[in-house]
Amino acid sequence: MLPRSVAVVHANDIIATNADGTAAYCPNSDLFYLSGVEQEETVLLLAPDAEEARDREILFIREPTPLSKLWDGHKLSKEEARALSGIERVEWVSAFPGVFRSAMNEMENVYLNLNEHARAVIEADNRDARFVHETRRQYPLHAYHRLARLLRIQRLVKSPDEVDLIRKAAEITRDGFLSVAKLIRPGINECEVEAEFAREFIRRRGRFAFLPIVASGKNSCSLHYVANDQACRKGDVLLLDLAASYANYNADVTRTFPVSGKFSRRQREVYNAVLRVMEESIRGLCPGKSPKLWHKEGQALMQEELLQLGLISQREVKRQDVLNPALRRYFPHGLGHPLGLDVHDVIEPGLPIAEGWVMTVEPGIYIPEEGFGIRLEQDVLVGKVANTVLTADIPVEAELVEEIMHAAPKRAAGVRKR
Repeated sequence: MLPRSVAVVHANDIIATNADGTAAYCPNSDLFYLSGVEQEETVLLLAPDAEEARDREILFIREPTPLSKLWDGHKLSKEEARALSGIERVEWVSAFPGVFRSAMNEMENVYLNLNEHARAVIEADNRDARFVHETRRQYPLHAYHRLARLLRIQRLVKSPDEVDLIRKAAEITRDGFLSVAKLIRPGINECEVEAEFAREFIRRRGRFAFLPIVASGKNSCSLHYVANDQACRKGDVLLLDLAASYANYNADVTRTFPVSGKFSRRQREVYNAVLRVMEESIRGLCPGKSPKLWHKEGQALMQEELLQLGLISQREVKRQDVLNPALRRYFPHGLGHPLGLDVHDVIEPGLPIAEGWVMTVEPGIYIPEEGFGIRLEQDVLVGKVANTVLTADIPVEAELVEEIMHAAPKRAAGVRKR
């Protein structure tokens, strides 16, 4: 930050659903990254150049009361918040307005936070956005700056502790896939498969990192299919794009299974094409390369595979629009994205790939006219010399996928098929 600056980060709102209901609370990733606190109504104030040392880093938390304990359970005490965050000065959130006014009187620059993710769909103001509007109204003569840009740069490179938490999420995800492999068979419902993952994740103190995609047959050609309510049929594939979140850090994994236990000749042909693109793209992730160039390299690999599969022709390639290449008919999405506290984690436009980034690599081929799609996805820690696949122990080669499906007798799931 510039000299004489103050920065403020707020917890997320509790989101209303219908009637008096609320959605499960989702911690603000930036606040959690900076403080380790995931409790609602929390505020973090940073003013590194404050004259008094005690004013340079202050955490504000909700004051627990007997009534709040009765209805909402335990909330952090000041001592607990201090131990959790490492921040020495902890105040009740009711003290924030007065402390903030004092900080603004001392500082010239203000760094405020907003969700600036390129793909965010924001239809209502959140706590940070409301604070931006009110602060600019009360203090119009200060210089205002975007905190999100600084946090994106900071969060992109993962610390060893962060990598360990992503590994843990990947480990829980692996156990879910190995458990589910024993269930998949013709007639099982997609919801039964989802339920087995939920059982495995919850008992390991994880949760779904995002709405799970359990897509059989033609559903596997829909990129974000989440209905998960159809029967799996003989001869179909089952595309599973789901993963666990652990301690707010996420894995993101996709595997594709043959419902009958063995891929057809055509399914295997397409499967191996996707696998080759994924493996070469993992090797292509290297420090100094731009994400856009890496994606273009992946598209070039996929174009060659689609030509070999007979899905596109050389004539189409020669006549294609550069902005809408022929391959997009069968590979319509990106090659991968950063992963961390958010599944589609923060990225700063223009920055080259760097050591310490964690990236997903997820090519796919979707053929609606043939009734199936194949997507494979690994989570990769970018290294200085070599990359580490954090999800390497979740079988991905076609032979290994078939092998784990046949390794144990099929057992009944915990949910009856519909």
